[in-house]
Amino acid sequence: MRLGSRLLIAVALVGSILAAAGPAVSDTEIGGGSKTPSDPGQKTSGSADNGTLKAGVIVYDRSKNGTGPSAGPVTSTTSWTPPACWYAPKYSPAGLKDYLEPIWQAESTGPQWDLEQRNKYEDGGKEPGTYKDFNKEKTGKGYWWDSYVNESFPPGWDKCNKPFFWVDKGDPPPADIENAVTPKVLGELAYNEIRVPGTKVTLAPANATKVNLPTWAWLDGAAFKPVSVTASIPALDISATTTAEPVSLKIEPGTTDAETYPASGVCEIHDGRIGDPYAKGKADQTPPCGVKYLRSSGNGTYPLKATITWKIHWTGSDGTGGNLPDGTFGATQNVTVQEIQAVNR
Repeated sequence: MRLGSRLLIAVALVGSILAAAGPAVSDTEIGGGSKTPSDPGQKTSGSADNGTLKAGVIVYDRSKNGTGPSAGPVTSTTSWTPPACWYAPKYSPAGLKDYLEPIWQAESTGPQWDLEQRNKYEDGGKEPGTYKDFNKEKTGKGYWWDSYVNESFPPGWDKCNKPFFWVDKGDPPPADIENAVTPKVLGELAYNEIRVPGTKVTLAPANATKVNLPTWAWLDGAAFKPVSVTASIPALDISATTTAEPVSLKIEPGTTDAETYPASGVCEIHDGRIGDPYAKGKADQTPPCGVKYLRSSGNGTYPLKATITWKIHWTGSDGTGGNLPDGTFGATQNVTVQEIQAVNR
């Protein structure tokens, strides 16, 4: 690889990092990374000014997400992770000029590199792969694409290292560009934005249970409905909605001196209900979801963990769709287990 190409890649990566960090976005920049509102239910939107977007390229609608102080992200049950980097529109012709010219003027990349890049983006046009005045004649007819990275910079974030490339509106990106944004990529990225309700279970008895006494466990069915996030790119008129649906609750008592109901500890969800609430008259029944402790917790407690498994899928604006790996989200709560006191008369 030539020196000029290596330096351009480095500059492109720096630009991507700064974009992902969320700097102010100029009128000439198409987008500046994903935009995350402080309110998980807030709906973000792109705004247009003379056909140039000011908001981040990817707009997330989180209005149907899980909410509340105990809500959190799911963890994939496999080694799969959403894309660490991807390519999408970033600059108009004027935007790329505003970005590159200060770099050239600073002469921090060397005169040879400056010359090569000026020929490629500013002074070319006669040779394939070169452009005149940053493709100004096509203003409004396409975009300069660049790489974006996941804000947490997971392994592989630096693999999107191709220099800026031009794509006309309505045309697909070059075939050799991997991870060019599509509804599928948007669906995968929305996976990261999913938030599900907390998993503190209701127990009966509530404050303290007894040794060898079946303890009923259930979750508020109203809180455990499907949640979804929609990711879209207004500049390309594409979107995808990723939906998570609760499928089961796993109970881990926090000690081996316990039995779960059912024996697997996995309570399947039926008709939107996770377990059955305890009611008067059920004392002699076996709970469909619960736990029986065989030993007192003494002066302490047992850390009961409740984990919900969520089935996740995506649907794209182009009619495509598919399944994504299941996700889990759990929480631990302390349970006091007391000995049953016998009274001798």
